[in-house]
Amino acid sequence: MKATLATTREIRLAARPVGEPRPEDFALVDAPLPALRDGQVLVRNTWMSVDPYMRGRMDDVPSPVLPPFAIGAPLEGSAVGEVVASRAPGVPVGATVAHFLGWREHAALDAEAVTVVDTALAPAQAYLGPLGTTGLTAYIALTEIAPVRGGDVVLVSAAAGAVGSVAGQLARRFGAARVIGSAGGPEKVKKVVSDFGFDAAVDHRAGPIAPQLAAVAPDGIDVYLDHVGGEHLEAAIGALRVNGRAALIGAISGYNATEPVPGPSNLLDAVSKRLSLRGMQVGDHLHRFGEFIGLAAPLLADGTLHTEQTVVDGLDQAPAALLGVLRGANVGKMLVRLGGGS
Repeated sequence: MKATLATTREIRLAARPVGEPRPEDFALVDAPLPALRDGQVLVRNTWMSVDPYMRGRMDDVPSPVLPPFAIGAPLEGSAVGEVVASRAPGVPVGATVAHFLGWREHAALDAEAVTVVDTALAPAQAYLGPLGTTGLTAYIALTEIAPVRGGDVVLVSAAAGAVGSVAGQLARRFGAARVIGSAGGPEKVKKVVSDFGFDAAVDHRAGPIAPQLAAVAPDGIDVYLDHVGGEHLEAAIGALRVNGRAALIGAISGYNATEPVPGPSNLLDAVSKRLSLRGMQVGDHLHRFGEFIGLAAPLLADGTLHTEQTVVDGLDQAPAALLGVLRGANVGKMLVRLGGGS
């Protein structure tokens, strides 16, 4: 880094969206870089993650997990980058680190807020996807929230997405007898089976989910990973067998809703079938990262775990990338490559 570097660029929230966000809800601005204090590092971000949950933080709604983005303040999210200046002895210049101040080209952080990652084990961007909270979400969902047992039939919604594509492969490894995915459009449906190894997939754009699910799982399912909510959750509740388990990870079908979203009409089935419907926040499980990476890194290295990315270039394209995720434009992880990413 040149000693004269005094500013960076960042994406700020310009307005709170009503319904689907618009490009004018974001602003790309030049911002001053603060002088580093003792114990801090300056990171040049090379990759940043774009995730559906960010839509919720654009609304002025209190959350027990993460506060809403502030108008006029930069957005934030997972990123990786190179340390270009350091006043923290344990984090040297040149280290590659993961942190939570994405949506900007440079970030000044306390050393405690960054994690040095091993790029000899996997490329830096993998720590935003299969070796990041994306992969950890799939792992926790299948081992703790809705644990897979030998012989189970597992349904994964958004199966061509970042979490879903990993979850289907892990479910098989954990003993599932049959793994079914849902995706949007014939190309994604084909990829879920041919590339991600699912046994079958249904197309939510082709018609109602419930009859399609009945055709590929006529005897029902045991485990459901929900990223979509709405019709998907209702169909899964109907298909779950007695003592079935569901991990409620997200509900992207309602993220842009301007009115309250109705719940499943068959929720009473959860009582009669003794179902477990459990929500999860991956931030509650970060202490299991080491355990997960020990499992996943070798699978990623030898190709057993197949992952894909949808990449857009440049910080100025980050808002369009988020809109794309909310519309289902991505296969695998949606990433923004910043200057220096490769």
